Amino acid sequence: MIEPIALQSTLETVRFWAIVACLGLGVFFTLVSTVGVLRLPDIYARAHTASQTDTLGAGFALAGVALAFGWQHAAVYTVLLLFFVFITNPTAAHAIARSAAELDVEPVLAEDGGTDDTEVEAGTEGETR
Repeated sequence: MIEPIALQSTLETVRFWAIVACLGLGVFFTLVSTVGVLRLPDIYARAHTASQTDTLGAGFALAGVALAFGWQHAAVYTVLLLFFVFITNPTAAHAIARSAAELDVEPVLAEDGGTDDTEVEAGTEGETR
């Protein structure tokens, strides 16, 4: 028979490492989102990477926080916040891309000359840096 104290200690160790893994993945995806927003050439690609990876980053971070809280009211609020982020982040990215399309912002295409910063000129169409 397994001792109750040993089982509780094992579950707490597993819970601790699950929290660490969720928070680590949250930081990783947020970092990927930041790099994507800084490196990608136009607003459409930036909105795409920001909505996907930032949703994952916030999702994993909030999941880690909910695991850390355990079975408390704060964990329920954290899960509700997680669902709110899952709904609003892609919706906001869609609204940004749609407004850019309505303002006739042209996407940077591969045959336009790439994404090298030295090739971007102030008078070209589309978004400039």
